[in-house]
Amino acid sequence: MFNNHHLCLVLVPISNRQVPLCECSHSFLCLVFYYKKAPLPSYLLHLSLKAAPTMAQGRGSASPATLTVAALICLVALTHQVHAATYTVGDTGGWTFNVDSWPKGKRFKAGDTLVFNYDATSHNVVAVNKAGYSSCSAPARAKVYKSGKDQIKLVKGQNYFICSVSGHCQSGMKIAINAAA
Repeated sequence: MFNNHHLCLVLVPISNRQVPLCECSHSFLCLVFYYKKAPLPSYLLHLSLKAAPTMAQGRGSASPATLTVAALICLVALTHQVHAATYTVGDTGGWTFNVDSWPKGKRFKAGDTLVFNYDATSHNVVAVNKAGYSSCSAPARAKVYKSGKDQIKLVKGQNYFICSVSGHCQSGMKIAINAAA
């Protein structure tokens, strides 16, 4: 016979403080995490951890402590994903002229995703260094994105992006973002 142990993990937007505790009533441990920004809508993740047979029934029993450690490892992985945010550059206006002030007042972290929406027949996105950003020129071998719906993950530190179409960067089609760790 197997012992069943359950861990209920609930991820809830900070704006919604109502926790679906009824979903966790059969669990031995219920963890609730509130988040401000996440790329996913709120959802309930229910991990059902099945223990090995007890010692009386054979080798390799798993105690609730062992299951808790396993659950916490899963939790750490999920917490990292929950803290990453997705931002649409330029908001509803998208990646366009005079977007250079869009990052002001926003707090970015390494791992956050920037979504660049634009007309791919007229624009592009080029990841550049500080010199390329300042001079509005793409260095040799710079990464050029041209899908019109590019998703770029921020790295720790300064991240610079420009449109390399002639005159566009000079017209404010560039952003500089400092991503914290």
